[in-house]
Amino acid sequence: MILRDRIYGKVKIEHPLILELINSPSFQRLKGIDQVGYLPLYQKFYSQKLKKITRFEHSLGVFILLKKFHAPLKEQIAGILHDISHGVFSHALDYVFKEGSEKNHTFQDNIFGDFIKNSEIPSILSRHGIKLDSILNKHNFPLLEKELPELCADRIDYSLRNAICYREATKKEVEYILKNLTVENNLWVFKNFQSAQKYAKLFYRLNKIYYSGFSTAVMFRTVGDVLKHCLEKGYLKKEDLFLTEKIVLKKIKSKIKSDPKLKILFQRMTGKIKVKNDPKNYDVIVYCKSRIVDPIFKDKNGIKKLSQANKNWKKVLKKEKIPKKYFLKFEK
Repeated sequence: MILRDRIYGKVKIEHPLILELINSPSFQRLKGIDQVGYLPLYQKFYSQKLKKITRFEHSLGVFILLKKFHAPLKEQIAGILHDISHGVFSHALDYVFKEGSEKNHTFQDNIFGDFIKNSEIPSILSRHGIKLDSILNKHNFPLLEKELPELCADRIDYSLRNAICYREATKKEVEYILKNLTVENNLWVFKNFQSAQKYAKLFYRLNKIYYSGFSTAVMFRTVGDVLKHCLEKGYLKKEDLFLTEKIVLKKIKSKIKSDPKLKILFQRMTGKIKVKNDPKNYDVIVYCKSRIVDPIFKDKNGIKKLSQANKNWKKVLKKEKIPKKYFLKFEK
């Protein structure tokens, strides 16, 4: 299989297990899951054209990045599978179910193990001599997953992919970041202070404008409200949320004419009803997970964190790790 990735270029995949995982129904489903949530609404907040990214593309990107830096096969497998339990509209489900979290976006992680166990993935792994338990424990894979503000393959891929697709960085700038990235003792390490700071500032900008921005709060709350209403009315079943967005949207739209409340909620979700952030007069308080990184880099004295070399970055970390709070007021 030859992949052409917008970040890493042309990649050849030959390993039978990797190919079987990519072609599995559960992984192919991710082609129908929007990475950002619901792009048609999100786009309305920005003047530049935002290119769509799917969970399928991002998951392959994480795999390619791990492969490129010679991570063990099991870690590459875990990279492919790390987002497989995402439901429709991605983190919008954190705004629907009590198992989720507006502040931390943990719904997908909380159901990850059960989702995989109930899919075809265990039998695929077993045929190739891989035990499922060895893949499910993310602590086994330090290059793939780390807690904020540390770097990991997941974080690196989605940020660089967003930067390209949202026109926040050029291909040349992304190539510079990747060229100055290395792995030492299972840590992602930049080769110098300049590249570490460049990446950190790019990530900071992405977080302020997109990840924890007003647009994200509106998107997740309005999509979450539509899904919650449809579940309560029986228009959708919980298992529908693990199909694709195209299927779910078709079911939602079929009920709009007969349900006045759903019509208003869907108009909010599609941006036809205006909304503002008003702490003095609001309909609902919404939280958004905030993300920030503190990259490690090399200098003549060894390796150190950016915050150790740039004291101002220490202040940024403290401020940006706090979930953002919005007060949404809709026109109706």
